Amino acid sequence: MSVFGSLSSGLSGLQPEAFGVDPSGERLARIRRSPHFKDGVFQNPGGEARTRPSGSTLEFAKVFFDKEERPRRAPKGTIPVHPTTLADIAKPPVTGLRLTWMGHSSVLAEIDGHRVLFDPVWGERCSPFPFAGPKRLHPVPLPLAALGPVDVVVISHDHYDHLDMPTIKALADTDTLFAVPLGVGAHLEHWGVSADRLRELDWHEATKVGGLTLTATPARHFCGRGLRNTQHTLWASWVVAGDEHRVYHSGDTGYFDGFKEIGAEHGPFDATMIQIGAYSDFWPDIHMTPQQGMRAHLDLQGGPSAGPMLPIHWATFNLATHAWAEPGEGTLAAARTEGTRIALPRPGEPFEPTGESVPVEPWWRGVAAAPSGGWPAAELATEAAIGMTSGAAARAQEDAAGSEGEGKTEGSGEPEAVPAG
Repeated sequence: MSVFGSLSSGLSGLQPEAFGVDPSGERLARIRRSPHFKDGVFQNPGGEARTRPSGSTLEFAKVFFDKEERPRRAPKGTIPVHPTTLADIAKPPVTGLRLTWMGHSSVLAEIDGHRVLFDPVWGERCSPFPFAGPKRLHPVPLPLAALGPVDVVVISHDHYDHLDMPTIKALADTDTLFAVPLGVGAHLEHWGVSADRLRELDWHEATKVGGLTLTATPARHFCGRGLRNTQHTLWASWVVAGDEHRVYHSGDTGYFDGFKEIGAEHGPFDATMIQIGAYSDFWPDIHMTPQQGMRAHLDLQGGPSAGPMLPIHWATFNLATHAWAEPGEGTLAAARTEGTRIALPRPGEPFEPTGESVPVEPWWRGVAAAPSGGWPAAELATEAAIGMTSGAAARAQEDAAGSEGEGKTEGSGEPEAVPAG
């Protein structure tokens, strides 16, 4: 047996609880009936997607361990986290919609009187082991217990940086419901969430939670927590619609034509939360670059005049070989090019997407390694430079609808050597 075979066999015997469990019984039977499950695995929209680094191992290692580039993958100083307080989130949002980015892909959405928590990761590492794996580059903005009651937790897929066992176990002791893609419920039940609190959906299926409608929509990604990637749990993006507002969370995904279809059926949105980090030429099919993320946002919104884009899946964990600040800078540049609105809150900073203004300052520049040519001119970060105000966007939408006759009713920060989810 090879060294790698021995390692695999040994770790398989340990079976950390964080690996979760494979679906079985009626859950597995339902998976096999899914129109998106074929030849023993879930299929990606747009054809097969590469889920492991392409090219030779030597080529990847040269980039991964480059001594000159490695320091740029982590901040040079302390990330300016907004310490979310009870005062921040105790009062209802004036507009009826408020988003608080907790870092990476974790977002608290307060929408039309309900509270939705997307991909909550409060753990120190996105890993099955407490002693290894990507470690937080900044603390969580507030303790999970201080968050208050949550109506529904939404999970996009079962990778460690989106489905965190310690966080789920803590939430299992509350009354919250969980909306998850098909098959992911097996992990949650294994960790103590009762079956009656699970809403397990295939793509294009919806569930009601109070006054909200949650719809699982396609994404281009993959799944897996253990040593084997069985592709037996689904990955998804999500649409959450209330009485007055609707938002979109991309989860993890490569770019594909389906964003236009999702937007046509469910949009436009008061805000989109789009993955723009941990991308690489070594795995181009499963994560979007900032430019692709902006393209997805415009597809979803039908143009630049709808609600803003909140870039997610960056700044908190070091999961790829690009510079730490690159996703933020890339999103800023893409927004300016397209003339659309983006929101750039610090982790933990609440904002109302349909309010008069949203955070737009490139807060990361103070703690990031500057590019060789220096940062772009400061005025590129102003709201006037990157798009319309909320009021102008709303008026543009109304005008467009009228013209058509009808509107649509503390670590080193070194990354892992494989793409994280």
